[in-house]
Amino acid sequence: MGTPLGDFIRAKRDSIQPETLGLPDHGRRRSPGLRRSDLAVRAGISVEYLTRLEQGRDRNPSPAVVHALADALSLDPAERGHLHYLVKITGGACAGRTRPAPPPRDVRPAVRQTLRLLEPGVAAVTNRLGDILAHTSGYAAVLGAAGLLDVPAPNLTRYVFTDPRSRTLFPDWDEVADEQAFDLWLGPSAENSEWLSTELAPVAGPEFTRRLGNHRVPRRGPLRLQHPAGPELRLLRETLDLTTDAQQLLVLLPADEDTATHLDRLTQPAPTHLRAIS
Repeated sequence: MGTPLGDFIRAKRDSIQPETLGLPDHGRRRSPGLRRSDLAVRAGISVEYLTRLEQGRDRNPSPAVVHALADALSLDPAERGHLHYLVKITGGACAGRTRPAPPPRDVRPAVRQTLRLLEPGVAAVTNRLGDILAHTSGYAAVLGAAGLLDVPAPNLTRYVFTDPRSRTLFPDWDEVADEQAFDLWLGPSAENSEWLSTELAPVAGPEFTRRLGNHRVPRRGPLRLQHPAGPELRLLRETLDLTTDAQQLLVLLPADEDTATHLDRLTQPAPTHLRAIS
């Protein structure tokens, strides 16, 4: 049985063309990317040991091996961070462990008060599994307009992969889908990530399972939204980790003047008018 660590090493190896590393082309082969033997040589480890890592038969590589693999795969800083995280959760995995409960959904009063201070801005409290736990009226006006908040327990990951409206709301849907799948690996625990993916995979289909297995570390630039009312919005994302709660406070800010103007129109409450009653 494979492990997240082994899956990541194999996926990254398959994505690398030998010529980009100055290696000779060995001709036709059964699978794309870098040969296992080439990676083993670059990392200074045996092919047998690399095979055990990729197949999940070795779960505890030494720091020196992890560093060597990161260098051999030419990982960038974000990918190196993800590799070290996978080493941590893979080494602590125990077969047969009882499936834990999902992460808590309660939001502390002080965090809710912070959200109120951000009104009518676009902000929400979420967790890495995609649950939207609390939000401002501005968040509802911008993202809820496309149905994200229509269900009692909204979940952004489920919405992205199962609601057709998400592909209109997010013009860069492929990038957003990669981000949501990747964030499952950063959940409060590996087990909780697996718990949600088990619930989600049957309805999300291959688009989800393929992205979850790719371990592609996203490059999080401005978020583009196509609001149902018409305007396209470009938003910067600022995230404050609430570590003790396993939650995040997400604030979406305008990336340009046009977006700022549109946000003012979308998030400001409609003016009230006096009505005479006879």
